[in-house]
Amino acid sequence: MSNQPLTEEEFWSILADIPEPKPIFFRLYHDDRGHVLFYSMEDVPGTYIEIDAETFALSPTNVRVRNGQLVEVTWVSSEKLQPMETGTSCYPTDITVVVLQNDPHIKWSKKTYEQN
Repeated sequence: MSNQPLTEEEFWSILADIPEPKPIFFRLYHDDRGHVLFYSMEDVPGTYIEIDAETFALSPTNVRVRNGQLVEVTWVSSEKLQPMETGTSCYPTDITVVVLQNDPHIKWSKKTYEQN
């Protein structure tokens, strides 16, 4: 490369050879039920919707796709004690009495139920 300055024609020729930038897109890929699988800026096989840059940056997980639209899901959760394989050993007829493992017992543990 020489130390000669570029001519105006050479300068414009170099600029003309620069490839056009690829379009930027933001996608949310989801399953058939509308649950989020992943967010991507790549063209990947699968079902997706186009989203804006702000939603992509936040990448919320509490959303679903319904009728091609992004819908925020609010979760309601409740807990209930129920017999399980693991948990606190309690007297078989009184859950308020905690007993040792080698005594007759039923193990109780909290189960969380979530719904939207």
